Amino acid sequence: MAFQYNFPTTIRFGAGVISELPAYLQKNGLSRPMIVTDPTIAGLSFFKSIVNDLQAHHISVEVFSDIHKNPVKSDVYKGTDLWDHTQRDSIIGIGGGAALDVARAIVLRVNHREDLFKYDDLIGGDIYVTNDVPHFITVPTTAGTGSEVGRSAIIADDETHQKKILFSPKLMAKIVFADPALTMDLPPFITAATGMDALTHNMEAFLAKNPHPLCDGIALEGIYLIKNSLEKATNKPDIESRSNMLMASMMGAIAFQKGLGVVHSLAHPLSSLLDTHHGLANAVNIPYGMQFNIAGFEEKFRRIARTLELKEETGEAVVQYLFDLNSKINIPHHLRDIGVTDAHVETLADLALADFAHPNNPKPVTREDFKQLYLNAL
Repeated sequence: MAFQYNFPTTIRFGAGVISELPAYLQKNGLSRPMIVTDPTIAGLSFFKSIVNDLQAHHISVEVFSDIHKNPVKSDVYKGTDLWDHTQRDSIIGIGGGAALDVARAIVLRVNHREDLFKYDDLIGGDIYVTNDVPHFITVPTTAGTGSEVGRSAIIADDETHQKKILFSPKLMAKIVFADPALTMDLPPFITAATGMDALTHNMEAFLAKNPHPLCDGIALEGIYLIKNSLEKATNKPDIESRSNMLMASMMGAIAFQKGLGVVHSLAHPLSSLLDTHHGLANAVNIPYGMQFNIAGFEEKFRRIARTLELKEETGEAVVQYLFDLNSKINIPHHLRDIGVTDAHVETLADLALADFAHPNNPKPVTREDFKQLYLNAL
């Protein structure tokens, strides 16, 4: 069943809604979109079908897919150059977090030509996002980041690898075509890693220290959907489990406007230093980060445990659930299994301390805390 809702972005949700894309463009007088995706998706049959369908409706398509797994500033500049040279009228982001982050950053840069990182939200750069932006459409193909409903993009510096946040309500998509059928062919590893990313978003949003009761409710429902769907979506996928995961990932992205926390600050350095898949980095670190947060927040963890329908409503039971879930979807329990060594720990701790996510953690995190957490997870 296809249906529509707004929060505040218009979201068309359901298997097959991607077929509505050509008519939407024509209705809005758009005929020259630039599609931003990643190199893997650009070669897949469903992507080629989307492009062919647009062209069959006499829509001129330009595809930009020259991006890194963890996006960097130069990706955005290359995409903007293509926009300039091909005279496009709209941008369609198709893919997971990397593709949608680059698409959103290009949307910003089209009419904001100062150095990209002048617009970094962490230094108040959002006040410079004053000009109009191109018509922006998002099409998620993974159930992880929920970037399709976001208003920010995370882009790293090419040299320092430090991640910057480009933020503005102007960067929200005009419409999202959330079609769970597009996620059906995802391999088990990507399904598992992106699903754990979505779970991390929901859990960290619920625990984040900023008050936002609406986000708390959304996050708990997202946790519940993932609890009932991720294992099946990974190991024996069907349209229902994929639909629930796609919905839960969007809920996580909506909820984390409240903030994230220690797990993301542990994960981001792994991506920037070792090019680790972001979802995998979150998946391995989340049990250790949640263990760190229990003391003093037992009531919050009791509510998470209740949402997960655990026999024991404790933080320790939540942590054990996370380890068990990782086992069921073939996520390793230790950082050494994904290429981290003792020699990386000091640098990782420095990067984690400088990360933007942990200031919203329910309790403060010191450099020594980060170092110990990495050692615990190693």
